Amino acid sequence: MAAAGEERIEAPVTTKAYAMCAFSAFAGLLFGYDTGYISSVLGMEQFKKAYGSPETGDTYTVAQKSLIVAILSCGTFVGALLSGALADWVGRRTIIITGCFIFIAGVVVQTTTITVRALVIGRLIAGLGVGFVTAVNIIYMSEIAPRRVRGSLVSCYQFAVTIGIMLASCVGFVTEKRADTGSFRIPIAIQFLWATILIAGLSFLPESPRYHVRKGQLAKAMKALARIRGQPYESPAVLDELAEIQANYAYERQQGPITWLSCFSGGILNSNSNARKIFIGISLQAFQQFTGINFIFYYNTTFFQGVGLQSAFLISLITTIVNVVSTPLAFYTIERFGRRRLLIYGGIAMSLCEFVIAVVGTVLPGSQAANYSLIVLVCLYVFFFASTWGPVAWVVIGEIFQLPIRSKGVALSTASNWFWNCIIAVLIPYIVDGPHGTGGLGVKVFFIWAFLCLACAVFAYLVIPETKGLTLEQVDRMMEECSARRSGGWLPRENWARNLGQMGQGENAGAGRMGRGPGDVSSLGTGTTAERASPDSIPMTTKSFSREAVVETSL
Repeated sequence: MAAAGEERIEAPVTTKAYAMCAFSAFAGLLFGYDTGYISSVLGMEQFKKAYGSPETGDTYTVAQKSLIVAILSCGTFVGALLSGALADWVGRRTIIITGCFIFIAGVVVQTTTITVRALVIGRLIAGLGVGFVTAVNIIYMSEIAPRRVRGSLVSCYQFAVTIGIMLASCVGFVTEKRADTGSFRIPIAIQFLWATILIAGLSFLPESPRYHVRKGQLAKAMKALARIRGQPYESPAVLDELAEIQANYAYERQQGPITWLSCFSGGILNSNSNARKIFIGISLQAFQQFTGINFIFYYNTTFFQGVGLQSAFLISLITTIVNVVSTPLAFYTIERFGRRRLLIYGGIAMSLCEFVIAVVGTVLPGSQAANYSLIVLVCLYVFFFASTWGPVAWVVIGEIFQLPIRSKGVALSTASNWFWNCIIAVLIPYIVDGPHGTGGLGVKVFFIWAFLCLACAVFAYLVIPETKGLTLEQVDRMMEECSARRSGGWLPRENWARNLGQMGQGENAGAGRMGRGPGDVSSLGTGTTAERASPDSIPMTTKSFSREAVVETSL
């Protein structure tokens, strides 16, 4: 019986609809390329001359290197926070497109003026746009993706990130020998192309149906859901799924208006409190940065040069290729083994790789054995990150928040990612290189990453729930009923539309009404009436419309 009810809460999906959902992942390429190009250009001789000075030997200082890399994350942190409120106000798709235009403005500044100040300002503006895109795109993808493959489709976002990083390395590898400013200007300017493609593609995609439900635009929600699922507009399956979304949101709205402060209500020890979910999201994104992955992708070229490896640009390119080919493995494993298990074992595997790198590099500094182990184990470490923590952290934050706080929760989680990204980007040049470009930890920095990766595994075991195979609405009920360690065995036993419909019937029975009462939100799935929760009432007093009336009223 539960299984039958479960089948009726999501419409089937066509191949065309899968492609539509997958395209939104292209936003990751924008983010990945912008993250990856800086590693290559920092190692280019023309870049050092253009942004350096005779006083520093025609190169940038450690402080300038730190600022140039970290300022992007600073802008992205601000953009992610701003996007939380804006996504609920004007829509998910609109904010992603707006972020692309802001990003383009930042690229213009970086490309047209060659000074450290212009580069910093341009990366700050571009970071603001990236913040809009990264935070809201995760919401958009999670809300439109079918539940059975939601993890795989959202993982496509991380896959696009890895492709972006690899393309940046490829372009840098090709242009680094140029004897003019084109060596670094070309890698920067190519970003125009990615933003333009994303703007053009999103213009043809529908808005999230859950956003329309939140705004009370039921007819638009029906049309958007039908397009996303590749089904006829008035398909009973589409109406069933829409009924479930609407009923769950109507129930959640009884808790009162959601403000930024109410996102932290309930205490982190309460099983299903807002505060617990915010804690999980913020901490998960922080721990993703604690794996040390952006040390590799921000500073791999200059780090490999610093430890004496030949062909640092080529080795950096190899690590990005490993990143790309490893990520698709998560498309299968995230749905086969679940989110929680990948995070636990991925953290342990990365910790072992980094610990061996640190030990060999410390015991045999500068030796051929140390260099070979560095290259091989860094690639192995990147493999484990790309197939576990890379995609899974983004998938989980898109799933754990209920609709009323989803945009704010994902915004705070993404802002946490970029906050720690910024802190790490600022500190690493000083920790590894030292204040004057010599000394510092060098390869011993991998001891730090090894212990932090072990902490990532412990955190996942204690805190992260299993959300595989559940609708976004079922995730909320699961987190209410069981702890993270027991979440893998939880099974759905109900659906929201049926429950609210039965409650509505019970309340209206005393008034002598027969059949469905006006509170029966499940009637959406029958094709006879369409219910919309009134902004000023609880679900049991929702207003009834015929399907034609809903279309006319909403439009």
